[in-house]
Amino acid sequence: MNYTFFAKTDPGLVRANNEDSVAFDELCQVAVLADGMGGYNAGEVASGMATTFIKSELVQWVSSETEPANASSVSRVIETCISKTNRSILNAAISNPQYAGMGTTLVVGIFLTSSLILGHVGDSRCYRFRYGVLEQITKDHSMLQEQVDAGVLTPEQAAVAPGKNLLTRALGVEETVKAELREHTVLGGDLYLMCSDGLTDMLDIHAISGILTTAAPLDAMAAELVERAKDRGGRDNISVLLVQATSSSPKTGLMSRLFGAG
Repeated sequence: MNYTFFAKTDPGLVRANNEDSVAFDELCQVAVLADGMGGYNAGEVASGMATTFIKSELVQWVSSETEPANASSVSRVIETCISKTNRSILNAAISNPQYAGMGTTLVVGIFLTSSLILGHVGDSRCYRFRYGVLEQITKDHSMLQEQVDAGVLTPEQAAVAPGKNLLTRALGVEETVKAELREHTVLGGDLYLMCSDGLTDMLDIHAISGILTTAAPLDAMAAELVERAKDRGGRDNISVLLVQATSSSPKTGLMSRLFGAG
């Protein structure tokens, strides 16, 4: 499997600064997106720490591996990186009064030959667009999602209910954080969208799907997603990270050596 990546982030129309952060490494097939929170510029610090550290650690691990890896080992590495990053952000907040209360959401993935190992904390999301159908493959760690799970609210009610941004998990808030880790099978033609809530608060799943259905180049789809979110109000920072999976003949090199032929 070959993977193509593209990311775009925009402050939106209301906020002066951008507390989102995105990073990827196409060679090592690593993607990271974070949405920071906190006073002053602390949200930018938290999200930047998360994407920079996690991308660096995962790329270093992928680059140094010589033996075939499996989903379990990749999940453990992602979980360890998230744990270390959580402590780093919390320690920075404790050590610097101007960073008090900062934290960040996170969605991170390593794309293997025929699967995606996906981790997330908070309400930044990952969607999979397959055979014309868009599906959310992460579940928000939020108070509203807990109410949906408990049957108190329907998904439709939750979409318009107040308190969208009340999170139940975030990096940098407590000594430990529980990341949700899942393995997803990848098929040729799949398109993956990681995004901050600045996109999903403005555009529903039907609007997002309509843009992805165009099968335009990744940069054009990313730009359209951001512009449409701004057309709807752009009340928050907007970040998108698109990953296109394409079936290929067996390949050689770093990822083939690590995860087997595609």
